[in-house]
Amino acid sequence: MEARRPARWDARLALAGVLATSFLVCFSASRSELVLPTSLRPLPSWLAGPLQGTGFELGLGALIAAFVVMFASYAIAARSADRLSAKTVLVCIVALHAIVLLAPPLFSSDVFSYTAYARMGTVFDANPYTHGPNSFPMEALHPLIGAQWVGTPTVYGPVFTALSYLLVPFDIAANVLAYKAVAAISSLVLILVIWHAARLRGLNSVKAAALVGLNPIIVVFGVGGGHNDLLMLAILAVGLYVLLQERERSSGALLITATAVKLTAGLLLPFAFAARRGIGAGAARRGLLVGACAGAAVIVALAYAFFGTGPLHVLATLQGIQAEGGEHSIAGFLLKAVGLPGLAHPVSVVLTVVFAAIVAWLLHRVWIGELDWITGAGWATVALLCTTGFLVPWYVAWLIPLAALSSDRRLLGAAIILTGVGLTTL
Repeated sequence: MEARRPARWDARLALAGVLATSFLVCFSASRSELVLPTSLRPLPSWLAGPLQGTGFELGLGALIAAFVVMFASYAIAARSADRLSAKTVLVCIVALHAIVLLAPPLFSSDVFSYTAYARMGTVFDANPYTHGPNSFPMEALHPLIGAQWVGTPTVYGPVFTALSYLLVPFDIAANVLAYKAVAAISSLVLILVIWHAARLRGLNSVKAAALVGLNPIIVVFGVGGGHNDLLMLAILAVGLYVLLQERERSSGALLITATAVKLTAGLLLPFAFAARRGIGAGAARRGLLVGACAGAAVIVALAYAFFGTGPLHVLATLQGIQAEGGEHSIAGFLLKAVGLPGLAHPVSVVLTVVFAAIVAWLLHRVWIGELDWITGAGWATVALLCTTGFLVPWYVAWLIPLAALSSDRRLLGAAIILTGVGLTTL
């Protein structure tokens, strides 16, 4: 039984602050263009959802103030959640997800790209890994897709892309609701798994769940935008949980499946492999490898059946996106701020080398037993976020579950700081 310290007024006030500011953003979304993706300005009534016409019009100043209060409240709530009852935290998490689910698409047009790629593959029998949506007559969708993405082939994994085909018979509004529902359910599954995994790790499960379930990047941006990152994280967390239970084969298959939703999940596998040591380490590594290879074989067969060799183009497409990230990265933003945007490409090359070196160093420390593997994977994710050539707010969600399961307070601090950075990268 986990001990809970007496609740303090600041913990309760912080929880109220997260809820109040998130509710304000969601209730005001249909009246506030800054909360919407640029492709939904003005917002069509058929995409406004049940909260249409509610709330206030939030200008830039009001939105900045809301985000400042939201971030400060989250930072306090994440650090002091162990002073609150499990029921209080979980009820707030569920309420937060419910209200975000009812809002129109928030901040991102990605759900329309998902819909377009699925229709390309089914209606036009085209390969979404080799063509952009603008190659096909989808007049209703083109204006809704972000201008920078309408000509870009998909970079999502074959498992997610194949699953998206199931939604093609439904209209655009139904697709948006479906992707947001998948994101909300995935987020709640993620929180539940983190809760149980934290107990296995000897950590406070309420605090771990709050760090994930109240995070504005995960809920307001991730669920609000219907992002597939949350589906990836839910599968990844289940894979991590069964690995903590020493079910290596199942874990290997799940980690590969998460990678086939979004490639980022692949960063966890080498750390899980490096952590298997002591008596039975060889058998544990073989089990993890067998599970990963079996999962990969099934996924490769599925990918080839649906897309042929199309998924092999993902890395090249990603490289192009990273190269054109510009100020949508920490390095790009800083270079522009000091008046040296022309150095973006050489700096990107250097940062790629730096990232690879950091990952190698972290893996070595995990291998020799100097560093916990989940903490190592968390710091590798921090390095990825800091060195990537293209950063959008919901990418920060990749770090939060790992920070929740780490006993490293510095990693927790990094997760909270990067949440704040994410809120400023709109």
